[in-house]
Amino acid sequence: MNRLVYGLLLLISLILPPVANLMESVMIIHMHMQMPMLVIIGMIMARFFQERYPRFFEKWNENGFPGIVLFIIIVSYWMMPRTMDEALTSQSVEIFKFISLPFLAGIPLMDSWKKLSSIGKNSVIIFFTVAFIGIGYLYINAPNPLCNNYLVIDQIILGWGFLITAIGLIIYLLYDFFIDPSAYEEVAEEE
Repeated sequence: MNRLVYGLLLLISLILPPVANLMESVMIIHMHMQMPMLVIIGMIMARFFQERYPRFFEKWNENGFPGIVLFIIIVSYWMMPRTMDEALTSQSVEIFKFISLPFLAGIPLMDSWKKLSSIGKNSVIIFFTVAFIGIGYLYINAPNPLCNNYLVIDQIILGWGFLITAIGLIIYLLYDFFIDPSAYEEVAEEE
């Protein structure tokens, strides 16, 4: 119950007009701070819903694949320039953002991630790495503004943010490929 209350309080604090307007005034903060925070809020509230409706999650998301597909669809939708623009100009789209990211992305991600194999997890990370490289390149090299509500320099900064995030994901994938964590667990147990 506490997780639900904390999650709802955080969600309400992000919905407050002064906070929402501040976070949406800078493109990179809108995309790389506000939207991930909304997903994290859903992850915080996930346990409440998993305990409250266990049969729903067992039946609907038994192996984690349906939940991760829903997460990918929702996050991919919000990475499009047009949807970021619409969230600023259309109140119904902004309401959908505040509902979809916590409840249709955060909760399914939290429920699915532990059910996925390491190959499944790495596949999701590879997908987002490729997507971030592509979208970063698009935002940096687009000859015209992709979002009407932001300056071209904001668009370029967001593109570099996507590329830097992709580099971080590549470093993680290389680490996961070359480093065996069980070797570190054995050393820790000996000490």
